[in-house]
Amino acid sequence: MKILNTTWCVGLLLVAASSAVVAQDSKIGYISNQRIITESGPAKQAQTKLEQEFSKRQKELTDLQVSLKSLGDKFERDAPVLTESQRVSRQKEYADQSRDFQRKQREFQEDLNSRRNEELQQVLEKANKALKQVAEAEKYDMVLSEGVVFSNSKHDVTDKVLKILNAAAK
Repeated sequence: MKILNTTWCVGLLLVAASSAVVAQDSKIGYISNQRIITESGPAKQAQTKLEQEFSKRQKELTDLQVSLKSLGDKFERDAPVLTESQRVSRQKEYADQSRDFQRKQREFQEDLNSRRNEELQQVLEKANKALKQVAEAEKYDMVLSEGVVFSNSKHDVTDKVLKILNAAAK
């Protein structure tokens, strides 16, 4: 029994020692997805594309908002001289337009968020391919993202990935 315990302890020490050696030989890097999303050429192209795609609807919403404000201001100015039925009619018209505006604004935001997520997914797929190129070329064992609390900047591969993405975007 004593020999078994001694053998087990020696085995445990060997495993611990080999883990330390493996850890010393490991090459680990990290990448900032936030920087990829804000600084890469594909991300900037996606942002421009979204702005062009949604600018018309954004202008329509802005115009509708101005119209709604104008209608509210006119109602407040005219309210003292309106009959009860006119006042109720204008309040109903304002409420209807306000609901319509809110619905359109909500739909716009949902559509924009959906498209933004689609474009972002494409950017991240390109970034992952570029990251894989960097990791394989420089023999990284592991590359971490976002969950890093601290890392020396020498482990940051973000600039290398950005360089590949920006070269591909041109």
